[in-house]
Amino acid sequence: MTIADIRKTMEAKMDQSIAAFKTNLTKVRTGRANPALLDTVQVEYYGSMVPLSQVANVSLLDARTISVQPWEKGMGAKIEKAIRESELGLNPASMGDLIRVPMPPMSEERRREMTKVVRAEGEHAKVAVRNLRRDANEAVKKLVKDKLASEDEQKRAEAEIQKLTDRHIAEIDQLVAAKEQDIMAV
Repeated sequence: MTIADIRKTMEAKMDQSIAAFKTNLTKVRTGRANPALLDTVQVEYYGSMVPLSQVANVSLLDARTISVQPWEKGMGAKIEKAIRESELGLNPASMGDLIRVPMPPMSEERRREMTKVVRAEGEHAKVAVRNLRRDANEAVKKLVKDKLASEDEQKRAEAEIQKLTDRHIAEIDQLVAAKEQDIMAV
């Protein structure tokens, strides 16, 4: 394995960490409706648990309401139950075939709580990126120890690894700040 391979692998893993962080951020509820909020809801469908998106069409009715349109007639009650029992704090209401999921307005206390959750998620993502930096630096040191790279190459590689780490951490900070703004703006 060369220094370039180590760098490329580390960058790919850091990008994956940020993608996972973005996915986690979609689960944090703001006052605005977002169909991605229901991505984690699992519904019982013929004896097995499947994601809501596989048994219904999920879309926005307006800025504060998500609509869920089941593809089969008998699924409405099961979908409603699954949404109610999810840990999202949502209360769906059936209107014939359509299920409306209104977003409750957020209290100031709830907003502060959500910003703490967002910051904690951001910190977990930063820790993951820093762990990848550490692993990459150790791999480079091993190459130098095995005499497959020089100490000058090691210094250059460590500087590059640090730049990549700084860039990814800055991106995480931007995502956290944007989500906090989103939470406070509603």
